[in-house]
Parts: sequence; C-alpha cells; structure tokens
Amino acid sequence: MLLKTFGWSFAVTALGLVAAAFYGGWTAFGIVAILAVLEISLSFDNAVVNAGILKKMSAFWQKIFLTVGVLIAVFGMRLVFPVVIVAITAKKSPIDAVDLAFTNKDRYQQLVTDAHPAIAAFGGMFLLMIFLDFIFEDRDIQWLRWIERPLAKLGKVDMLSVCIALIVLLITSFTFATHAHQHGGAHADKAQTVLIAGIAGLITYMVVGGLSGYFEDKLEEEEEREHEQEEEAARSGKQRSAVVLAGQAAFFMFLYLEVLDASFSFDGVIGAFAITNDIVLMALGLGIGAMYVRSLTVYLVRQGTLDDYVYLEHGAHYAIGALAVILMITIQYQINEVITGLVGVVLIAWSFWSSVRRNRALAAAGGDAGSDEKAEISSGV
Repeated sequence: MLLKTFGWSFAVTALGLVAAAFYGGWTAFGIVAILAVLEISLSFDNAVVNAGILKKMSAFWQKIFLTVGVLIAVFGMRLVFPVVIVAITAKKSPIDAVDLAFTNKDRYQQLVTDAHPAIAAFGGMFLLMIFLDFIFEDRDIQWLRWIERPLAKLGKVDMLSVCIALIVLLITSFTFATHAHQHGGAHADKAQTVLIAGIAGLITYMVVGGLSGYFEDKLEEEEEREHEQEEEAARSGKQRSAVVLAGQAAFFMFLYLEVLDASFSFDGVIGAFAITNDIVLMALGLGIGAMYVRSLTVYLVRQGTLDDYVYLEHGAHYAIGALAVILMITIQYQINEVITGLVGVVLIAWSFWSSVRRNRALAAAGGDAGSDEKAEISSGV
C-alpha cells in the first residue's frame, strides 16, 4: 500500500538527489534535500485540503487531478514560475534566463543578486500575509497558546494583517534606502523597487485568495443545485442527466484544487529563493516535494482519514513566518542558506514532536478524562 502510493515519489527522490550530487556535489545534494523537506512541510496542509475535496470526486476526475494536475503543479508552478520571477526582475525573456543559468552562471548569479531585493520584498510580503492570516485566526486547537491566544484576540480587528504587513514593508524600504545612501547610494534607486515589489506581493496574495474564494463559492453553488435537482427528480419520478451536473461540479472542484495548489505553491517557490538562487537545484528540490504532496493526498484519500498530527499545520505556518522574516532581512544582509533551510525543518520537527506528545496524552487520558481536560490537552503547549 505504502510502496504503491509513494513509489513514484521514492523514484523521483532517488533520481533528483543523484542528479543534484552530479550537478553540484554534496552541497547541492544537501540543498535539494532541504528544499524537498521544506516543500513537503509547507504543503502538508495543502495535501490535507486536497484530500478533503478529492474524496468527493469521481475516479475519473481524481485521475485527472493526479495526472494533468501534477503537470500543472510540478512543471508550471515549481519549474516555470521561478524562471518567470527571475526573468521579470532581471528584465530578461524566460528563454534568456534559462540559457544564462546554464551557459553563463556568473552572469546569471549577478542578475539574480541584483534582482534579489525585489524578489525578497515580493516573496517576503506574500509569505508574511500567509503567516499573519493564520496566526490572527481563532482556532479550537492551539499549539503555542501563550502566543496564539492573545494574537487570536487581536485578529478580531479588521485588516490588521494587511496593516502590519504594510508597516513592515515601509520600515524595510526606508531602512534599505537609508543603508544605501550611507554607503554611497549605489542601491538607492532600488529602494523604490523594494516598495513596489512588496506591494505587488501583497496584491498577488489577495488576488490568489480571491480566486480561491470564488471557486469555493462556485463549488458550493454547484453542489447545492445538484442536490436540489436530485430532490426534484425524486419527487417527479423523472430521470435527470446526472453526468452533466456531476461533471460541472467536478470541473469546478478541479479548478478550485488547482487554484489552491497554486496558492500553496507560492510559499514553497518564494521560500526556495531564501535558500538558493540556482534554478536547477530549485527545480529538483521543489519537484521532489511536489511529488510527495500528491502521493500524500492519495494516501489520505485511500485511508479515509486525515492526519492526526494536528500541530504540523501550525509548524508549517511558523516556518512560513520565519522565511518571510529571513527574506526581508536578506534584502540588506546575507544569511547562510543552510541555516535558512534548517529553521523551517526544526519548526516542523518540533510541531511533529508536539503532535506525538498530544496524541499520547489523549490516549492516556482515554475515557477517564473529562471534556474540559481533553480540551486543555488539545489546545497545545
């Protein structure tokens, strides 16, 4: 069962790591491994959401999602999107960006270095919004209660996450301009670019969220209409065309899943820029991670249950927040890529360990524990 579900993921992992070792030695091997773990951890909640929707779809549409959807997810978001980001920020065509990455690595590295403030501002704002919207939401299950409880109360203030993100962006662009001016003004013109790129990241987050909401609403409308027509057919005794209606609902499910996957992919792709600028290593690491996300989705659907490790979603979002802060810092200062990757891995491992402890505590409490005690255990550290 496990080998059948994750077989392709294991094969892609082996090939990807071997390719990385041949490409750049053990350093490249380590970076690709970290990127793969990062992508899996950041997209874990994506797999859970996918599983919840995918189980409602027919076998045909499940196969479409796991074949066509993989092509869109792996080759579209994880391979093409990083190249597009570099091409736009470096003002090159995507073909030229790829050509430079392979034929003139020094020039490509210089272009990416020059474009890094814009990439970091765009990605930092996008990731920061994901983290803030998560941390300001009131949840039944809390991991770090001493942080999450007061922040959940603050989250009742409308648009607070947007205001905080804009304040962070203004402070970052101002300090970047000041720092550039003090060092001869070599990058003073990029302070405005940082501000514009950050606003673009904020807008992108809101557009993606809006599209996800739109498809979710359309999906609910289709399901409600299908339910009403089923009741009408039952009352009248007439046979209705279930294939068309089921197809419409499944099609909207498919579109919704792809938009969701794209939105979840942003954090992995943008976070990858905090670890490496090499598009080959980025493609290998994120591609491996994307395969595991798809396999995990299938596993959750076939098992019929969602994962019991309830703090992993929290850990993933704290990792997103850490990457956002690191990206904003790297606008001015260099941070070792291994340290950047390990921050996310440590947070995920910590949340996993906390989930295991919670499950053991709940199992030990069993039927003897009252509802208040169980709620206290469920609410986190």
